[in-house]
Amino acid sequence: MRVSANVRIQWLHGELSCNTYPNAARLAERFHISRRQAQRDIDFLKKQLGAPMEYDGRVMGYRYTSPFTLPVSVTNENDGGLSRAPMNPFGRDAGGDSIEADSVIIQGQIPYTATLGISDKLTVLEMRSYIISEEARGQFLCEFHNIDRFLCAILTARSGIRIIEPAWLREKLLHMARKAIDNNQD
Repeated sequence: MRVSANVRIQWLHGELSCNTYPNAARLAERFHISRRQAQRDIDFLKKQLGAPMEYDGRVMGYRYTSPFTLPVSVTNENDGGLSRAPMNPFGRDAGGDSIEADSVIIQGQIPYTATLGISDKLTVLEMRSYIISEEARGQFLCEFHNIDRFLCAILTARSGIRIIEPAWLREKLLHMARKAIDNNQD
C-alpha cells in the first residue's frame, strides 16, 4: 500500500523525538520508497518545516538539536483567521496562552490518513475531496484535517463506507454512532 509523504513525515518526527537516529536508508526501507525520496522527505522536514535537526555521523542518523513540535494551523471559525504556530498537546499555543474554546486546531502540514472501503461509485464521488488514491479495488486512501468533519461525511454518505484503517478512527465512529442512538431512544 502506498503511504503518503505526510505519514512518512509523521513517522520521521516520531523517530527523531524518540532519539532513534533515523536516516534515509531506514525511511526508504520502512516505506518501500527510494533513498532519494527518503532524503527529500528529510530535507522537507528540515528546510520547509524548520525542524532543528542534524546528521550525526557517529550513529549514522539524524537527531533533533533542540525540542521540536510539528507545526499546526489554528483558525477561529468566527473570523476565518489562520495562523501557523507550534502547538503542544495541552491546548496552549507556543506563547503559553490557552486556545479559546471556539478555536479549531487543524493539522496544517500533516493531515490524518485513513483507508476506506467504498463499493458505490456515487459515494466515491461524494468523498472525492478526501480521496487521494485508490489502493485496491474499492479501497481508497484518504487524507483529512478535521476528524469530526470526516466522520460526518462518512455517516451522511449515500451508501455504506467501511473504515479499514486506522482502528482508532473506526472506534471513534462507532462511539459517535452509539452516542447518537442512545441520545435518541425513548
